[in-house]
Amino acid sequence: MLNPPKSVECAVDKYLTTAKLEEAGLPVPATVVCENSDDALAAFEQLGGDVVVKPIFGSEGRGILRVSDPDLALRTFRTLERLDAVLYLQRFVDHPGCDIRVLVLDGRVLGGMRRVSDGDFRTNVSREGRGEAHTVTDTEAEWALRAAAATGARFAGIDILYDRDGNGFVIEVNAVPGWRAFEKVTGMDVARVVIEAVSTRSDRTHAVESPIRIQPPTR
Repeated sequence: MLNPPKSVECAVDKYLTTAKLEEAGLPVPATVVCENSDDALAAFEQLGGDVVVKPIFGSEGRGILRVSDPDLALRTFRTLERLDAVLYLQRFVDHPGCDIRVLVLDGRVLGGMRRVSDGDFRTNVSREGRGEAHTVTDTEAEWALRAAAATGARFAGIDILYDRDGNGFVIEVNAVPGWRAFEKVTGMDVARVVIEAVSTRSDRTHAVESPIRIQPPTR
């Protein structure tokens, strides 16, 4: 495995990841997690009446809803409550239809990609978003490296979202990032880079191991 099991466990849990990112001093959207519809409705008002409701575990934008109507919010929260689901709410970040994916490996930034969506607040390429080349800024690189370190991931895709005023937020850390779209827009052979990193670390590990010495039997 490339990433330690603990880092994968952390990254797939959106609540745990958000908590780790905030603890590391990174900017994250205001978030409330609760277990019943009454608390969720109170959180909905607290977060400005426009929220994104996410499953704790999920990927590729599946199961993510934007809710900005109180009646719809109540019906949504009650449905999730009946399903015994954890209600995970984040303040909706009004963005210009794109986000940034930064790919990190062993404490260095491999590159970045802008993911653009026409008409959908979710920018995932798997949801018909399109990838564009992007030069990672110093701030984005710093955030990405700190986010990967906070979750303990060697290899990760960090998603950064800007609102319309230019304020940035670290949204997620993906410990099993897809790189097909990234490879197309950057021209990087990601598989080769990852394999080389694994091989290099493996060689170093073997180099520091003490050789096994077999003593001849004594008479």
